[in-house]
Amino acid sequence: MRFRFHSMFSAVALGLLFLGMALSSNAHVVLEDQAALAGSSYKAVFRVGHSCPGAATTGITVRLPAGFQGAKPMPKAGWKLETQLERLAQPYNSHGKTITEDVVEVRWTVKNVADALPDAWYDEFVLRGTLPKTAGALWFKVLQHCTQGQLDWSEIPAKGTSTKGLKAPAALLEVLPSGLQQGHSH
Repeated sequence: MRFRFHSMFSAVALGLLFLGMALSSNAHVVLEDQAALAGSSYKAVFRVGHSCPGAATTGITVRLPAGFQGAKPMPKAGWKLETQLERLAQPYNSHGKTITEDVVEVRWTVKNVADALPDAWYDEFVLRGTLPKTAGALWFKVLQHCTQGQLDWSEIPAKGTSTKGLKAPAALLEVLPSGLQQGHSH
């Protein structure tokens, strides 16, 4: 029985691996970890696999989904970092303080075009925040600025989470039920 469980587990894990690879191959700005527990602290690592055809990436703008709280981006050497705050329709409590405005957009812009990300190279852009307490799909829309043109990774399926058929899908994070009442964690 142990062998059968191990084989079944391996088959499921292998299937999930291939599904993740298939989803990642359709999008060119994807999240490193595409699933996380509701209510937990989440480190969003945006993988930029290529740039606009034949042009270098000069900027990445991430539009945060509703419910993603307390975003703190990681600086990158050679890149200017900016955040945009907006008043929240639904304030929340953090460390005993009511938060009425929060980061809704994070922007990395190359300081010198010589430091731009060439089309043939790969890089990551990182931020962290707290996930909503309810499970569901979170879509991070990413605008990739290039020396020539831009790519707007913002398409979201009308129904479900399959990005099949989308030309420029947003980066998907599946927020899974935690099964526990969670407090704040770092």
